[in-house]
Amino acid sequence: QVQLVESGGGLVQAGASLRLSCAASTRTFSTYAMGWFRQAPGKEREYVAAISWSGLTTYYSDSLKGRFTISRDNAKNTVYLQMNSLKPEDTATYYCAADQSTATLQRMQAIHYWGKGTLVTVSS
Repeated sequence: QVQLVESGGGLVQAGASLRLSCAASTRTFSTYAMGWFRQAPGKEREYVAAISWSGLTTYYSDSLKGRFTISRDNAKNTVYLQMNSLKPEDTATYYCAADQSTATLQRMQAIHYWGKGTLVTVSS
């Protein structure tokens, strides 16, 4: 099993930036595609971004591209989500996940590993 631990969430004002981190406790981290997802209160979990095992290819939900950036550092077994110009509607619990491919992550189908999430609250 792959253990994933998110960190970096908190309470910020609209317009602020946050960088979320997801640390994986496995030496095989570099073999997995990684993704970020979020779930707002009362809503279903939604896809945010994904990155290939090499870090050379990234994907974003259409509504978030331009404000959010996903990256990874395989030497540190960590994936990041840089969030800029945060809006109140970005308030959610953010989860990282690992799976075989970015395609599977984008479809949110049969994702093998999930973190427990970190809460991001954006005040207006």
